[in-house]
Amino acid sequence: MRTSLFFLFLAFVLQASPAWAQRFGYIDSEYIVSKMPEFQKVNSEMDRWTQVRTKEIADKHAEIDKLERLYKSEEPLLTEPMKQQRRAEIERKENEVKELNNKVFGYNGQYHQRRKDVLKPIMDELSRAVEKVARQKQLRMILDKSSEGLAMIYTDPRDDYSDYVLEELGIDPKANPNQTNTPTQNTKTKQ
Repeated sequence: MRTSLFFLFLAFVLQASPAWAQRFGYIDSEYIVSKMPEFQKVNSEMDRWTQVRTKEIADKHAEIDKLERLYKSEEPLLTEPMKQQRRAEIERKENEVKELNNKVFGYNGQYHQRRKDVLKPIMDELSRAVEKVARQKQLRMILDKSSEGLAMIYTDPRDDYSDYVLEELGIDPKANPNQTNTPTQNTKTKQ
């Protein structure tokens, strides 16, 4: 009787264990995005945009430096009201540059907003590919190894699904990320 109960219990456990086991995997989104040609294009565009804005701010700083040099050279010849007027003008221009720098590169500035806007389509595409891989591989959860909010102390490479996501995106995981060729088309059938 005990033996039959034991085997009945064992059969139940073996049959139920797949339902208890939750399948997890992880990806490295930085690795995946760095292989995407769209990201390379967006990154180049953002670099150009940043250079233009940085030069604009540097030009304003140069203008302020020129005004300060002029003020120092003419200071002995100026009356007190003229000195105050010049210092006020220099201070006003310095404040304008600070405001511009904050507006462009500050927290929630134009740079961050623009970067978020141009990366949104890439991140949406990545999200769709991750979701599809999760369904194909019957995963309950996929974690992002490169996420700052998640500390992954150890990861088993067998649980890394980054290459599957790259394949889903039609990108060869072994391809050089700086390669300018267009990615190969995905030949998998859609499920």
